[in-house]
Amino acid sequence: MRGAALRADAEVVLQERESGPNRRLRLRVEGWPGGAPGQFVMLSPGPVQDVRQDDPLLPRPMAIFRELPGSPPEVEILFKVEGRGTALLAGALPGQRVRVLGPLGRPFDLPQPSDHVVVVGGGTGVASLFGLVRASRARQSVVLGARSADDLMARADFEACPVDVVFTTEDGSLGERGLVTAPLERLLAAGDVARVVCCGPTPMMRACAERAARHGVPCTVSLENHMACGFGVCLGCAAPTPSGRYALVCRDGPVFDAAEIAWEGLP
Repeated sequence: MRGAALRADAEVVLQERESGPNRRLRLRVEGWPGGAPGQFVMLSPGPVQDVRQDDPLLPRPMAIFRELPGSPPEVEILFKVEGRGTALLAGALPGQRVRVLGPLGRPFDLPQPSDHVVVVGGGTGVASLFGLVRASRARQSVVLGARSADDLMARADFEACPVDVVFTTEDGSLGERGLVTAPLERLLAAGDVARVVCCGPTPMMRACAERAARHGVPCTVSLENHMACGFGVCLGCAAPTPSGRYALVCRDGPVFDAAEIAWEGLP
């Protein structure tokens, strides 16, 4: 059962470079209620003491990559340095504090142990999928893609899981040259896939959903829309649905059945 969201100033335990612009951040969170695979947290853009009160930077939504037991428990986050907010977060030092709100959002449903599930991740979306891969008892084929080997997150973590993993890079620096859709198509063509689960850039998720639909296979996606609050107040993460209404990614998701999304309306 999911715990209620907690708002706290978490202590930085670890801050390290993963590869290229990617970072691994570990936070010790007093009173952490425990999350579920696919949930996320909202983090202050940098240590609490380094963000000015008049600074317009908003909190950043970050997938919960992993939870580590302890007293207090620890939460691990993977993120990519892309702008001023994430650059401030990358500068957080052990002993400093980062404001955290979470866990938030609708998590993944765990598949049946008898299912064959294909898990597809691209870019920062890889971080949203690790908890599912570790918790699931289904037969899993994992496909992870990035522009280059330096952009790929959590390679060693996934390789340590008892699942089949295929890597793709657009420049061919690791694994297959090309996009994640090529190995996904091969797996779908084999005819025994019960579900596709994916998270990554919107065009990638749309392409995966379309390929799954052509093979009559349901697809679950975890959307990565921008958001400011994390619990349905700011309305900044609205995603269009086929009915013409809008779903809020923070509250109704981030996990959706791909058929619930009107992909042509997403940026």
